[in-house]
Amino acid sequence: MQLIQMTPDLSAYIAADEVIDHDHPVVRRTATDLAREAVDSYDYARAAFTFVRDTVPHSQDAGDPRVTWRASDVLEQRTGICHAKAHALAALLRAEDIPAALCYQRLRHDDGDGHVVHGLVAVRFHGAWHRQDPRGNRPGVDARFSLDGERLAWVPDPAAGEVDHPELYATPHPLVLAALRAAPDREHLWRSLPAELPTAR
Repeated sequence: MQLIQMTPDLSAYIAADEVIDHDHPVVRRTATDLAREAVDSYDYARAAFTFVRDTVPHSQDAGDPRVTWRASDVLEQRTGICHAKAHALAALLRAEDIPAALCYQRLRHDDGDGHVVHGLVAVRFHGAWHRQDPRGNRPGVDARFSLDGERLAWVPDPAAGEVDHPELYATPHPLVLAALRAAPDREHLWRSLPAELPTAR
């Protein structure tokens, strides 16, 4: 699949904003701790991915009702759904000047009823984008950091109406962010996440 960088200026993918707030002390401190052990940018990116995947429980897996969406809150409260964890990973990558984009899949809902938009991160190395899924592993899910072939949690099944969205966004998709910000708890969020995204092209 050919990934599509939606904003031509690459600097947009290292910028800080209200959601990917890598200028926040919690993000900066976490990035500094991870960078201290890394030998190069690739090693740091892999460490940041593993940190978010493994030390921030996916709130659905953990049964945590809290909803987070700002990267610093995800890292401080150590909880979030896939989108929130993607925001946190993007912030940690950008904190070390590694371009990071947000991207999405349309997948069958966990309960098998309908579809839901799933959040990923793409990281840029050697002039190319590489998608990563930090949502957190569980039985049947084995996502890993990889620049040599994707190791995502799920591969969409077109026969089931599942789709890979090729667009790479510098900021969260407005429909996803609106659902996160409006949800009082995860149960409400599960009912209000978008089932699909409009084609951006």
